[in-house]
Amino acid sequence: MQRFCRYLLYNLMGWRADVSVSFPDKYIIALAPHTSNWDFMMGQLYSHAEGFRCEFMMKKEWFFWPLGPLFRHMGGIPVERKKHMSLTDLLARTALERKTFALCITPEGTRRPVKEWKRGFYYIALKAKLPILLFGLDYGQKRIVCNKVVYPNGDVETQMQEIKEYFRDFKGKYPEKFIV
Repeated sequence: MQRFCRYLLYNLMGWRADVSVSFPDKYIIALAPHTSNWDFMMGQLYSHAEGFRCEFMMKKEWFFWPLGPLFRHMGGIPVERKKHMSLTDLLARTALERKTFALCITPEGTRRPVKEWKRGFYYIALKAKLPILLFGLDYGQKRIVCNKVVYPNGDVETQMQEIKEYFRDFKGKYPEKFIV
């Protein structure tokens, strides 16, 4: 499966990976820009091509039969966005209890353009003392890039601005849907 995904992503589709950071045992991936459902497919294809598994959060409405069992098997965590519960606390506690933990989150939280990004990924990383690997999808240059890691220090405003700036030059599948 890994060889097939590598061939599909890098040879047939013409993408390349520019990843200069190492993967620790526990981490959060912040993936942006998120402008299309294709972003999910690209993330799954990349993780299979590179041979790692990463859980992901997705709105619960996608977890209907037959997709629900498939998404859960792939590492999907259904999120009920209207309910105000402390999912960040639950995921941070889970990360602390596990020997390995990898979670991919799109900070925008939606495929529509948003000025304010969600901060849950930051708080999970802060509470569990995890690094945040910044992964950019650049459809313009067909690149998957990660050359920056953020270690949350509690200065949310400054670090969120730093994270947004990192993603500024990446072109989403639909660039008009991406706001920094």
